[in-house]
Amino acid sequence: MDEGLLRSLTPGVLAVLVRRGADFAAAEDAVQDALVEALRVWEAEAPRDPRGWLVTVAWRKFLDATRADAARRRRELRVREEPAAGPAPAADDTLWLYFLCAHPSLTPSSAVALTLRAVGGLTTRQIARAYLVPEATMAQRISRAKRSVSGVQLDRPGDVSTVLRVLYLVFNEGYSGDVDLAAEAIRLTRQLAAVVDHPEVAGLLALMLLHHARRAARTGPDGGLVPLAEQDRARWDTALIAEGVGILQAALARDRLGEFQAQAAIAALHADAPTAQETDWVQIVEWYDELVRLTGSPVVRLNRAVAVGEADGARAGLAALAELDASLPRHTAVAAYLHERDGDPATAARLYAEAAGKAPNLAERDHLTRRAARLNALRARGTSES
Repeated sequence: MDEGLLRSLTPGVLAVLVRRGADFAAAEDAVQDALVEALRVWEAEAPRDPRGWLVTVAWRKFLDATRADAARRRRELRVREEPAAGPAPAADDTLWLYFLCAHPSLTPSSAVALTLRAVGGLTTRQIARAYLVPEATMAQRISRAKRSVSGVQLDRPGDVSTVLRVLYLVFNEGYSGDVDLAAEAIRLTRQLAAVVDHPEVAGLLALMLLHHARRAARTGPDGGLVPLAEQDRARWDTALIAEGVGILQAALARDRLGEFQAQAAIAALHADAPTAQETDWVQIVEWYDELVRLTGSPVVRLNRAVAVGEADGARAGLAALAELDASLPRHTAVAAYLHERDGDPATAARLYAEAAGKAPNLAERDHLTRRAARLNALRARGTSES
């Protein structure tokens, strides 16, 4: 049984039911029932038209589930009176479903969960494990999201930027539980890129591929974080890098720059450098300037300060950092790094320890704690030798 095939067919089947008049929540339940039946029946013999089979079975299950409700029976009769056209094109259905799952009425967390369930074809249990929450909690979140979008009519093109933001959130979750969300986000973005021609879709796909190419080198044998400058570049996936760069170049050639293309350009410059010392930091600062212009994001300005410190020296980086709100996430960690580069290990060690207390996860906390301990050890050794 090819579970990957079932997952890839899920969004198109769900969209067909909703377009035929099914309530989103009821349609999603019917599709899940059809998938369960497919797992049972296809083991012996797969149908010649898997998508058509799923549409037929899911629609039958939807009708069976709604016959007991008088209001839904009226809708069923109305739908049956419509011309018996075949399913809408899969590409159109899939794109429509992306926009529905990223509807502005949903919170980011609900949009992500619904996208993984409806477009990604993941089970509630898989999504819950990926986000490290109880299955009942995730089920409630998905149910609320389905109720929110039930009856929503997309009578005009959806907002591509909202869809991309949801996919980016999925990618940034990385890996946890039994679902590799980074790989899942890449799969879904590839699927989106196949049905919508937009340079920012290509830009996001390129960004994901370029970041994912470094995945194997991001952690050491002990599971600790390895900073970009210290990574073994021989472990980077050169095929993914080449693909990402190719996609990015084609997107940039269309001269419709967006934030994901700019981020991908920065990632490409890192990937292109044979060593950390050969990184083109001057050009990276220029791309961060573009990102600031596009987004005005304080987090982008924070990352720009690091790049300025590499391109023009630690003092210049600290001057850029001084213009930013010290309460920004990772502001203290950046300050520690720049002070270390500026030859002030005492201040750097203190700031690394302070940043460790604010770290958003255990891996980052351990990394910052080790940086502080290393600098304190070097200072102690220097004091004893003198």
